Amino acid sequence: MRSGLAAAGAAIALLAGGTPAVAAPLPLHTQAPGCMTPGDAQPNGKQWPAEPAVTIDPNAGYTATLETNCGTITVALDAARATHTVNSFAFLAGEQYFDHTRCHRLTTEGIFVLQCGDPTGTGTGGPGYRFGDENLAGATYPAGTVAMANSGPNTNGSQFFLVYSDSKLPPSYTPFGRITGGMDVLQNIAAGGVKDGSGDGAPATDIVLDSVATARR
Repeated sequence: MRSGLAAAGAAIALLAGGTPAVAAPLPLHTQAPGCMTPGDAQPNGKQWPAEPAVTIDPNAGYTATLETNCGTITVALDAARATHTVNSFAFLAGEQYFDHTRCHRLTTEGIFVLQCGDPTGTGTGGPGYRFGDENLAGATYPAGTVAMANSGPNTNGSQFFLVYSDSKLPPSYTPFGRITGGMDVLQNIAAGGVKDGSGDGAPATDIVLDSVATARR
């Protein structure tokens, strides 16, 4: 199953716009400046049969820190309105599930997102479980939004996306956080473009989540 904005290893054709035919190959884009070459460490690829039990406090504040080879991105997590999503994200982070995973998809036309969270780096991976949507009523996706990717209703898993410029999307993707630091890192990655020169595909920048950690404020 291929992922568009997809979670738990599923696909979403809704957002995967076609690329018009061209007479000659588009130029390849290049690694964004300031990014380090990723190491050789690999994701652990753990799998679970069911969504983890909720252990976070929905009334508490939580943060996530994404350490990448291009810099640090910090996120304020919305535990109150996306309790199961934040709980799953915190669980996976605590299991080092996201560590050494590549952000496999960059979209630069129509919507403006970097998609991460798949240990296979293909858009097909997930943690072995799925869980329901949350926080969709009136959902919008301005720059700085962090939301779950999916393959349809209630198919969330581990894949998520970071919005680097205001994007018009249907309210179908659970927003669960807001970037509080490192937008410059994200926008630098986006400026490198897509590897094959199209508007949607693998980023030219080899972007890896070296580690992801969550904390209660």
